[in-house]
Amino acid sequence: MNNAVLNVTPCTFCASSRKAAVATYSRAISGLRLALGSPLTLSGSISRSHCFRAFPTLRCDSTAAAAPAKTVSQQASKYEAVIGIETHVQLKTHTKAFCSCKSLYGGEPNTRVCPVCLGHPGTLPVLSKEVVRQAVLAGLALQCKIAPHSKFDRKQYFYPDLPKGYQISQYDVPLCTAGKLEVQVGKDVKTFGITRAHLEEDAGKLNHSGSDQLTGSTYSLVDYNRAGQALLEIVSEPDMRSGPDAAAYGAELRRIMVFLGVSDGEMSEGSMRCDVNVSVRPQGQEELGTKVEVKNMNSFSAMQKAIDFEIDRQVNLIEDSRSEQVVQETRLWDEGKQVTMSMRKKEGLADYRYFPEPDLPPLEVSTAYLQDVQATMPDLPANFRRRYRQLGLPAADVLVLADELPTAQYFDSVLAAGAAAKPAANWIMGDIMAFCKESRVNMGELQLKAPQLAEMVSLIEDGTISGKIGKQILPDLLQGKASKGVKKYVDQKGLIQVSDPAQIEAIVDAVIAANQKQLEQYRAGKTKLQGHFVGQVMKESKGRVNPGVMNNILMQKLNAK
Repeated sequence: MNNAVLNVTPCTFCASSRKAAVATYSRAISGLRLALGSPLTLSGSISRSHCFRAFPTLRCDSTAAAAPAKTVSQQASKYEAVIGIETHVQLKTHTKAFCSCKSLYGGEPNTRVCPVCLGHPGTLPVLSKEVVRQAVLAGLALQCKIAPHSKFDRKQYFYPDLPKGYQISQYDVPLCTAGKLEVQVGKDVKTFGITRAHLEEDAGKLNHSGSDQLTGSTYSLVDYNRAGQALLEIVSEPDMRSGPDAAAYGAELRRIMVFLGVSDGEMSEGSMRCDVNVSVRPQGQEELGTKVEVKNMNSFSAMQKAIDFEIDRQVNLIEDSRSEQVVQETRLWDEGKQVTMSMRKKEGLADYRYFPEPDLPPLEVSTAYLQDVQATMPDLPANFRRRYRQLGLPAADVLVLADELPTAQYFDSVLAAGAAAKPAANWIMGDIMAFCKESRVNMGELQLKAPQLAEMVSLIEDGTISGKIGKQILPDLLQGKASKGVKKYVDQKGLIQVSDPAQIEAIVDAVIAANQKQLEQYRAGKTKLQGHFVGQVMKESKGRVNPGVMNNILMQKLNAK
């Protein structure tokens, strides 16, 4: 049995009837019953001064441990999840979609606005050519059909962050349709359909005071700098069946948008926002279950966790004979609590009252225009991965090197400068990637230019310097201290590797002469002392001897009778 205590805070500006206050009380209790799904005993009182607009505070004290919830994996054999994703990609244009205001992230609130994006009477929108070009480029990359004729529509809804009271979007005749995206999920390659991709404008941003989210905030401020920025909304088919499917789809979609140069893909800045639609149904059933939309996920890891939680929540409600509590609604992912929470009942299409945008003409895309845009198509992530596999690189290396555009471009430049693929990949994925992470820079911003890294790799490969010397000089190279060439730099530092057998033999003889006790122990069977002699030779030569030549000479000397 659960005990709930209800506190209703009185409104200081008005006093409503007891009937209204009781209605508030009843709604709150219904919500608590829905959340807990079990009988309640209630305590609390309502006076005549309590206002129905006040927000009730609920406290639940459980006196009995609930039965452990069944996990997603335990229910996998009985139910199937059906998942689709709506992704809003903020296009990387200089201006907003329909006005000349700059399209930038951040800045002083409400400083990049004008009468057009604020929806003042008498103003007219003008569609940006660059917005169309980037949208068509993205559509082609997703293997979509590009409509020769499409149109814009007004989508009516009234939120504080939407200054016009409507959003310019595309409804029944979108720019892009019927695409697909191939995604690697674990060891499998899966194909997910793209229903449509259409252009629209972004809303403003609400900043909630007193909390980092709407729940718990005392008031909200609105910043219209983002209002009117160009968005491409990409809607997938409901082809995904798990959290990992959705996370892999989202990650690949982001890579494509970044590699195309149509978005920076910064999820933390809202440049790419994913809303997932999740439903469950018994295995083998064709009819879809009730769809729930989940928002507020700022990483693909969060997306996967939110989907897994939502599948679990819906399955448990169905298993507990409470399927009526799976309703069509919008829920928010709470990263701190690792749960989804109800935000609002989901609006149907009729609520938006779409009608054709009267201030914008239809959008016509000719065959010649499509060919011109296609000709500017850069290499996509799949092309990079294919090329890297052809170089003989392991699958794990391929995925890392083609994950981010600056990394792939840097690796390509190192190869073009003459470096061998696998050694170059090892340096990039190891020491250089660690430096980038620590310094918070990408590889396109490194002071160590690609030809210098290629020169260092080649010097190691041909035996001019050792790998140990490479690690020793890399920090200096990353600071730009070898601008005149790596070979000249190691010459000046006296770090050229010693490969002359006579020189190395002299060093080995000196080390053995100084370690007679260890030599006797080694020859008596304590062969682990080989490492001691290697270390001493390296120390004596300051790490400059060629390891291969040194090992051959050392072993001959140690094993001589």
